[in-house]
Amino acid sequence: MPVSPSSNAQAAREALAALLRELRLDAGLTGRELASRAGWSTAKASRIGNARTAPSDADIRAWCVACGVEEKADDLIAANRSADSLYIEWRRKQRTGLRRLQESAVPLFERTRHFRVYCSNVVPGLIQTDGYARALLTSITDFRRIPNDVEQAVEARMARSRVIREGNHRFGLILEEDVLYYGFGGAEVMAGQLGHLLAVMSLPSVSLGIIPRTAPRRMWPIETFMVFDDKRAAVEMLSADVTVMAPSEVAMYVRAFGELAEMAVYGGRARSLVTDAITSLG
Repeated sequence: MPVSPSSNAQAAREALAALLRELRLDAGLTGRELASRAGWSTAKASRIGNARTAPSDADIRAWCVACGVEEKADDLIAANRSADSLYIEWRRKQRTGLRRLQESAVPLFERTRHFRVYCSNVVPGLIQTDGYARALLTSITDFRRIPNDVEQAVEARMARSRVIREGNHRFGLILEEDVLYYGFGGAEVMAGQLGHLLAVMSLPSVSLGIIPRTAPRRMWPIETFMVFDDKRAAVEMLSADVTVMAPSEVAMYVRAFGELAEMAVYGGRARSLVTDAITSLG
């Protein structure tokens, strides 16, 4: 049976409490001593350390200061803030279909200035054609057995994708070469999608790289992810959408993107890979 989102949120809080307890033990403090340094009652320290009370940002910072590790506070605060949304099942997010999910991301997309996107399995949603998006979203709808609002979802996805051509945004997009050959929607749809990739490459705001199948690997193909302004990352799993907000973890995805980007080819070499894929359609 799938774990409920509320259970995942509680698990995240318990994991945070465990980290706080480890900091206290590493500092050689008892619960009473930590409470004294933080200016709290012993009961409050106990409630926070045992995940019975969700700590505020100030509580976490005071705990870290008391333990002599103030530099760890920012990561712990970010983890605490995102406890309710770190791991949200697709079934919950898509229970009424796919349109609302597309629309819900619009504010984040509009305020993000620098996108980093890595895709190992599909063309990124930001640069999908309506035909490709329709085929992909139909597949998702059928597999997850959710209400079918594909046409409305495609329209919402196309509207969301206007950020590629409008506003002050930069896009770093990295694809594995295999993505060019996964046949969503048939040959005609794929030909249109691949042609659109060639057009997108000419946009001044877009850097589109493709990792050749034959490229020596320093970084293995990993799950699809998107980083927004170095502040948060969205990671797509089969069963859930994971939001990463702890600065050190976001930095890990930024570093992974850098490693993957160095293996990619750009410009004429990337265009050649796309045109080869188009030719393979017959």
